[in-house]
Amino acid sequence: MLSYQRTDEVKLLKDREGETGRSSSELQVRQGTGTSKEVQVGRQDAEPNHANPKLIAVQQLTNKTLRFQEKWYREFPWLHYSSGVNGILCFFCAQAFGHEKSNLAKNADPTFVKTGFRNWKKATQKFAEHVQSNAHKVAVTTHCQKTKPVDVQLSSAKAAQQQESRRCLLKIAGSVQLLARQGAALRGHEAEEGNLNQLLKVRCEDDPGLEKWLSTRKHDYTSPKIQNEILNLFANSIIREIISSIHMLPLLQYSIIIDGTQDIEGTEQEAICVRYVDHDLVPHEVFLGFYEVSCTTGENLAKVATDVLLRLNLPLSGLRGQTYDGAANMSGNRKGAQARIREMQPLALFVHCGAHCANLVTQAACTASSLTSDALDWVHKLGCLYKMSGKYKTKFVNIAAAASGTVSNLQPLCQTRWTTRTPTIWSVLRKYESVLLSLEDMAQTDASNTGVTARGLLERFGKGTTVLGLMMATEVIQELECLNCTLQKRTETVSGMISAADCVRTTLRAKRTEEKFQEIYSHATEMITKLNIEPITMPHIRRPPKRFIGNVTTALTPTTPEEHYRADFFKVLDTVDIQLKERFDQGSLKTLTKLEEALLTGDVDTAVVD
Repeated sequence: MLSYQRTDEVKLLKDREGETGRSSSELQVRQGTGTSKEVQVGRQDAEPNHANPKLIAVQQLTNKTLRFQEKWYREFPWLHYSSGVNGILCFFCAQAFGHEKSNLAKNADPTFVKTGFRNWKKATQKFAEHVQSNAHKVAVTTHCQKTKPVDVQLSSAKAAQQQESRRCLLKIAGSVQLLARQGAALRGHEAEEGNLNQLLKVRCEDDPGLEKWLSTRKHDYTSPKIQNEILNLFANSIIREIISSIHMLPLLQYSIIIDGTQDIEGTEQEAICVRYVDHDLVPHEVFLGFYEVSCTTGENLAKVATDVLLRLNLPLSGLRGQTYDGAANMSGNRKGAQARIREMQPLALFVHCGAHCANLVTQAACTASSLTSDALDWVHKLGCLYKMSGKYKTKFVNIAAAASGTVSNLQPLCQTRWTTRTPTIWSVLRKYESVLLSLEDMAQTDASNTGVTARGLLERFGKGTTVLGLMMATEVIQELECLNCTLQKRTETVSGMISAADCVRTTLRAKRTEEKFQEIYSHATEMITKLNIEPITMPHIRRPPKRFIGNVTTALTPTTPEEHYRADFFKVLDTVDIQLKERFDQGSLKTLTKLEEALLTGDVDTAVVD
């Protein structure tokens, strides 16, 4: 009963707050000022005076001093401080019985009506007893039943209408937030079929007030313009929180990450991220947004980056690092964006993205040998056929399921997904027999261009050199993709990146032996024999005409396929070794490594200080 009545009193006071036109924030400001201004409890539009507890009289006991507690305002919202009596009154009882107009006035406790309460030792006990008294209940009921002036009633109706509109608008904003968080489209081909409208219909089933409000104002607050405005408000709020967390750092230092791309309309835009380390030395990488650029020169990109930092109130003096791709307009030593920014902030060291470097090394490995390059090209075209032809996809799935009971999708090689080459190659090698049978069936039963493509792929996959090329490529690519996965971690350090690259170099160097290639060649030969396809043969090597070379003795030529393709395998490994050395031998990495050592050991290198 006590909690129920307190709830009614809180609601009543909130309604009174709306009638007087005061917001909750305004009330909090009034409470926080510490004013002891007397509030006229006799007025209809008055409110309890929740004065600063420091202004209320204290109670002196023998061995301690008791004070009024601010939390009592929240537990008993009817408490009213009167400077005239320098004590606490009951807001409702003082209004009802203060002038002794009621017959129940004699039953009311004068302490909460006229004289004021100051016994803080028994405060909670007396407050609870007063809530249960009949006089207090009558006073609350009388206050609720009083006829309000016309202006107060109109103001109350307007406030209620605004409160309902505010509540419904927050419902719409919450729905937009949910769809945006899930990455779902807000609108559809037709306005009524969009996800936002459908979600609001579901919410109206549990909220009749929202349904009534939308029936009159739906198009005003669910239009595309309003949706975009709400999304912009969310975006700005997130950006402000990110920037605020950066400014709260003990030392304002950060780095920027920029990469360019084109949207579906061909508009050039730059994705800008910020990386910083919090108080617990935990790194954070946050996306700030896409920014459209008029041209992609290094000078213009540097202007865009500095303008974004200026708008977000991130001082250039705190910039300590830059990370881009290897394009000349970004990483150029003279006219690149990193060089332009370093002219303004020399401490902003540039580092070529480690994961991007690893991907460039992988691309170089894939094209170092014609054997591996051709084999990977056939895998890519097989994946494209699987994606584009529903007929071939059905044939392959049925054949693979009948052969092993499990089905793995065939994927084309993706240039933008840096760690998917190895799974794509292995999906072909594991289902090689099903690939051959499905291509053969497709070539025999389909006379369209798809059948022609299937016949060409069947011829290529029917050669043993394709199997050998895929196995050779897998030995190298899987190590590089493991490196790429490591470098993509947010917690990876500079020394860890260099150590990981050196570890991969050591691993690949260990594979540059005749024994390792003989192992690969033997596995390929066993698979070729099992599949009964064309064995591995040497390509035809055309000897140059004698009139061009004269009597010069030609170089030693391999006599067996194993010797010939061993040279290709070694060429791939040598290419990777050189690429890893060149791409991870950056001058700024050495400086950052010394800074990391100084942080961990406390020994500062003189080169870092200079």
